[in-house]
Amino acid sequence: MLNLPIRQIAYFVPDIRAAAQAHAEAFGSGPYFVADNIPLMRSVHRGVERPLDHSSAYGQWGEVMIEFCQQNNPGPSAFHDVYPEGSGRTGLHHVALFVEDVAEAAETWKAQGHDIALDATMNDGFRYVFVDTVQRYGHMLELYAPLPALTDFYALVRASAGDMSQGVLRDIALG
Repeated sequence: MLNLPIRQIAYFVPDIRAAAQAHAEAFGSGPYFVADNIPLMRSVHRGVERPLDHSSAYGQWGEVMIEFCQQNNPGPSAFHDVYPEGSGRTGLHHVALFVEDVAEAAETWKAQGHDIALDATMNDGFRYVFVDTVQRYGHMLELYAPLPALTDFYALVRASAGDMSQGVLRDIALG
């Protein structure tokens, strides 16, 4: 399974807009598409259903998408598993991979001894999981299927790369 290319590198930050702006200025990435309060119909953290309110900013940096994510609500989560709530710590949280079957891929990782830190479904039915591979790789893995809505979004972000004519930050709605 590890011969799959990394599609996205994601960082956990306290302020996605400030992080995206700073990354664009430092590295020329972006523009960033900002989704506030991403709606989830289901969020299961380590086997327990819990609310997760998060926001993300997505931009292109060379060949890879960059995501900055922040958690808007308090409490346990896959984000706080890596960066404890109130610690002030931020950094690399996960890399994303396209897999043909999310459930099958999650089971494969579980069979290798890795916990599923998050199993989430957005309001539009899009499912993704975070596999806890922190001990092995230093970050989590995000797994999702390359469905047309997702690959179209990736194509939009890639096609917009370097076009700052509408600014570095662009608001969007997901899910």
